[in-house]
Amino acid sequence: MLGLQAKDFRLLLVVIVLTMLAPFILNPFPEGSDMAQFNAGYPDLMQRFVIFGILAIGFNILFGLTGYLSFGHAAFLGVGSYAAVWMFKLLSMNVIPAILLSVAIAGIFSLIIGYVSLRRSGIYFSILTLAFAQMSYALAYSVLTPLTGGETGLQPKPNDPRILDGELAAGETATPGFFGLFDMRDSLELSVGGWVFTFNAGYYFAAIVMIIAFYLSIRIFRSPFGMMLRAIKSNQTRMSYTGLNARPYTLAAFVISGMYAGLAGGLLVSMDPQAGAERMFWTASGEIVLMTILGGAGTLIGPVLGAGFIKYFENIVSKINKTTLESWFYWMPDGIEDFMIAIVYPFVGKGWHLTLGLLFMLVVIFLPGGLVQGGQKLFGFMSRKKPDDAKSSAAKPAE
Repeated sequence: MLGLQAKDFRLLLVVIVLTMLAPFILNPFPEGSDMAQFNAGYPDLMQRFVIFGILAIGFNILFGLTGYLSFGHAAFLGVGSYAAVWMFKLLSMNVIPAILLSVAIAGIFSLIIGYVSLRRSGIYFSILTLAFAQMSYALAYSVLTPLTGGETGLQPKPNDPRILDGELAAGETATPGFFGLFDMRDSLELSVGGWVFTFNAGYYFAAIVMIIAFYLSIRIFRSPFGMMLRAIKSNQTRMSYTGLNARPYTLAAFVISGMYAGLAGGLLVSMDPQAGAERMFWTASGEIVLMTILGGAGTLIGPVLGAGFIKYFENIVSKINKTTLESWFYWMPDGIEDFMIAIVYPFVGKGWHLTLGLLFMLVVIFLPGGLVQGGQKLFGFMSRKKPDDAKSSAAKPAE
C-alpha cells in the first residue's frame, strides 16, 4: 500500500491516528482538575510537536543514516523562517508560497554549507557545521539587520506591499491563511463533560505536512539511496575501495535534511508570523540532536517521539512552580511538606533542564536505541509467554 511494506504502512497508520486524535489524546484530564496542568492539547504546543517532529525527521536522515553529526542544523531552520516572513511581506499571507520558498532557500543554503563541510568527516565536520551556524546567527543578529530585523526579529506589517494581497486596512492584523479558506489561528472547541477539546486549523495543516514528510522519510529509508547511506555509516572506507564516491550521497542527504529544517522553519512562521536570530543559535542545534538521540537515531518514529518528549518538558514541566507543589503536598504534615517541596522544586520549573538531562543520561546508558528501544523492550516483556505456557507448549508433541 502506497509503495510501503506492511510493517511500514502500519507504522504510518499509527502516526496518522495519533496526529488526528491528538486533541483527545493530549487532554486526558478534565478542565479545572488538579491534573489539568499536565494536559498538552492546546494549539500552540500541538503545533510545536509536529513541526519539531518534522525537523527531527529531517535531521535523522543525515545523522541516523550516514552517521554525520551536524551541530549547525538550526541555521536552516532560521533561514527558512526568514524566507517565509519575507514572502508574507512581499507576496501574500498565503502559507503555501511561503513554505515553498523556505524549503528552496534552505536547500540552497544547505547545499553551500554541505559542499564545504563534507570535505571533512567526524568531529571536524561537526565543528564546521557549528561554525557556519554561529556565523549565520551573528549575521542575522547584527550585520544583516535590514533583512533580518536584528535582535527585534522580523514580522509582517500592515503596510507591507504584498503584491497579491495589497496593504491591510487600518487595524487589520496580518494573519497567515490557506488560499483565503481559513486562517492558521482558526479554532473550534468541543466541550464534553469536564473536558474541552480544541481543534485548530493550523495544527491540522502542520500535522498533514508532517504525515507527508514522515511518509517521504520512510521511502528514503527503504530506497536504494537509503541503503547507500547506511553503507556509508557502516564503513565508508570499504565503500570507497569498491570505487564508489560517497560524497554525492552524503551531500544529497545533507541537502534533504536541510530542506526538512527549512520546511519546519516555514511552518513555525506560518503558525506565528515572526522570525528571530535565536532560532539559529547553537543551543537550538543541540536541541535537535537531543530530540533525535532521545527518540532513537536511525529509527523511523523515534525522532518524532523525542521531539514531542522534549517539547512537553519545555512547555509543561517548566510551568510547575512552588504554588503548584504546595497544592500537591498540602495534605502532608508541615515539616514533611516543606521537605518534599525542597526535594522536587530543583527538578521542575526553571530546573526542568536538570530533569531532562538526567533522563537523557539514563536513556543513553540503558537504552542506546532511545525511546523506541524502550518501547520494544516493554512490548517484548509484556508479550512474553508465562513459564507454564512455555512448558506446556514445549511438551506438546508435533503433529
